Amino acid sequence: MSQDDDIARAVRAASTGDERAFAVLWRCLHPALLRYLRVIVGDAADDVASETWLQAARDLHRFTGDGAAFRGWLFRIARNRAIDEQRRAGRRPEHPTDTFADEAAGIPARDAAAEAFEGSDTTWALSRIATLPTDQAEAVMLRVVAGLDVATTAQVLGKRPGAVRIATMRGLRRLAADPQVRARNPVATPARAIRTEGV
Repeated sequence: MSQDDDIARAVRAASTGDERAFAVLWRCLHPALLRYLRVIVGDAADDVASETWLQAARDLHRFTGDGAAFRGWLFRIARNRAIDEQRRAGRRPEHPTDTFADEAAGIPARDAAAEAFEGSDTTWALSRIATLPTDQAEAVMLRVVAGLDVATTAQVLGKRPGAVRIATMRGLRRLAADPQVRARNPVATPARAIRTEGV
């Protein structure tokens, strides 16, 4: 059974008021959502993520679709809340923060050393993605990190699927050519370089 199947089941239960099912959705999707928002709105990511989940909870009764559609719906809400935040702040951050809030709420504790190492890898990978032009950074985050398909990513970004493919390809090529990525992982393909850094 795929994660999208688990999400679809949780969405059905959460839409009837099952709080545990909503917690399942949060545990499945919050880490990728927060990583995406770190690249897009930097320090405001936690606040924007909270606004996203509040709107999702409020509007869940209107949602129809499967697990993949729910992921797209959630990231579309997040992008809209991020745009609102950027307008409110009157700026467009280009770099994620250096530290992340604990994303593992509700998940058993892991070895502190392994967690610190993985966290530094994730921070580093997100900092490299944040150097990309905004359209490429968003496409890479949604396609590679959030795992959305091309059609869903296009809906989230309000672009054509071909534009999403091109932005993703260009972003991954830029990452592959980035001196810091090459120095850290000289034989990795672009997508693998990001995936292997814990993103």
